[in-house]
Amino acid sequence: MSKNLQAARIVRAARSWLGTPYQHQASLKHVGCDCLGLVRGVWREIEGTEPQSVPPYSSAWSEIGGRERLIDAGKAHFRSVSKKSVQAGDFIVFRLRRGSTAKHAGILTSASSFIHAYDGTSVVENALSGFWRDRIAGVYRFPSVVAIDDAVAAPTDPTGLAVKNTAG
Repeated sequence: MSKNLQAARIVRAARSWLGTPYQHQASLKHVGCDCLGLVRGVWREIEGTEPQSVPPYSSAWSEIGGRERLIDAGKAHFRSVSKKSVQAGDFIVFRLRRGSTAKHAGILTSASSFIHAYDGTSVVENALSGFWRDRIAGVYRFPSVVAIDDAVAAPTDPTGLAVKNTAG
């Protein structure tokens, strides 16, 4: 499967959550989820079993001095990419207030739009406006897209098999 097809699969999975009501700490399509629950649900559909359990967390977007759990999880389970390299299907994390922890997340559907859930509404697709773009704290690529990136970038020998680096 190509990188673009896998990214399109991620976007389709995220869009299938549109209209799911907001429910703090939930992750059930058409029943309820929050922003992290949306990402968790898409992960389960695309990657399989979630890589770690999610501890209870506060819904306060302006939490000061807390641990950067979303950024830590992004670095642990996804590949970090630069803001200049964003593509559809990437997981994005937002810091909504200076000095606060990154407490909001979504999935890019294009370079200019994303899907997310937030209190008082449901899962929605919005423009990645200047407001949102200025608050991006991290961008991460799903492992299945990274695997395709790595496979494409691997040098090959004339038989078409990947060349293994045997240098010590």
